[in-house]
Amino acid sequence: MEISDVISVEDVVLDLQPEGKTRLLKALAAHASRRTGCPAAEITSVLAAREKLGSTGLGQGVAIPHARMRGLQRPYGAFARLAAPCPFEAIDDRDVDLVVLLLLPEASPQEHLNVLAKIARRLRDAEVVMRLRKADNAETAHRLLTDQPPLKSSAAA
Repeated sequence: MEISDVISVEDVVLDLQPEGKTRLLKALAAHASRRTGCPAAEITSVLAAREKLGSTGLGQGVAIPHARMRGLQRPYGAFARLAAPCPFEAIDDRDVDLVVLLLLPEASPQEHLNVLAKIARRLRDAEVVMRLRKADNAETAHRLLTDQPPLKSSAAA
């Protein structure tokens, strides 16, 4: 399973403006609810429960809140770039500005879990992270996140 199987361009949100970690998780849950049909309150609840086990803030301004969801049929992901860094209790105490939400079916096979590792590896690449912070549209951010080749530019000859 590839990142592009889990996160679509429609699930890339640029310049989100939450006021703190709780509101960030609620905003992501609301988006995920619209896309998956799972109740936003339930998504928020499982994300909050996961965060109580330990922050999913990886450091360097990146977080990957993730959880298993009852009733979810297939993995779902969303990417958010925040308008301003947000406190997230990350391991390096840095605020986060790049967030990937990942929801997995309750009985996820190992294949589903591997996508979490792929996302984490992708977001450890300093060049990718820098370019995600500068991406000017959702399509560009999606291509960077999913490691797809860039679109051909008409200016490039």
